[in-house]
Amino acid sequence: MFSAEETKRYNRQMLMDGWGEETQKKLKTSTVFIAGAGGLGSPVSIYLAVAGIGNIRICDFDSPDWSNLNRQILHNHNRIGTNKAVSAKKTLEELNPDIKVTAFTDKIVAENVDTLVGDADMILDCMDNFPTRYLLNESAIRKKIPLVFGSIWGMEGRLSFIKTPETPCLKCIYPEAPPSEVFPVVGATPGVIGSLQALEVIKNLTGDRENLKGKLMVWNGTKAEFRNYKAYKDPQCPACGNSK
Repeated sequence: MFSAEETKRYNRQMLMDGWGEETQKKLKTSTVFIAGAGGLGSPVSIYLAVAGIGNIRICDFDSPDWSNLNRQILHNHNRIGTNKAVSAKKTLEELNPDIKVTAFTDKIVAENVDTLVGDADMILDCMDNFPTRYLLNESAIRKKIPLVFGSIWGMEGRLSFIKTPETPCLKCIYPEAPPSEVFPVVGATPGVIGSLQALEVIKNLTGDRENLKGKLMVWNGTKAEFRNYKAYKDPQCPACGNSK
């Protein structure tokens, strides 16, 4: 199942209690869909790649510019003008040549979201706009797979593990989209939240480990505080109200 190089690469995580080679196999045979190869998508995809997630599907229709380089660590100044998903594939395959990375250069819309997600076991919401987040949320509901939500602003971030019908969906937590804006951000902020998103994925794929189900984690980087808030299902939710 694993080459000698892979065994060495994953050795330190396989030392964890209840992990071993069998648990590592679960990661190798898993597929994740990462929506966005920007500030959040960078740490998410990097840490999932080096952890040994066997199949990564990453989607982004945009290309990096200079204003992205303080946080979008998948890319560098030599990749300006290159599609972000294509750039991500190059970076991730250099970090771990034993995984498969598929790059999608499409804009995520209602007509293609299910096709782009494909046979993924989980969806990573690394977007910066709520209309697309809601499309991912609806796809996760239809496919009955978890969605890990992450968002950032300045030195603050939010995170939730969503699995309908066990938990409230994203539309329950955010019934209306906040105004679209160009927001401030320090690169370390998506580093924190993206790493936590990756950890939620790894915990879920490796077995019976506690996730942020039914909770919204809010991180205040200025005060170095984490707080968890209970999320509530909306029985009239237009996205998940009839899900069972």
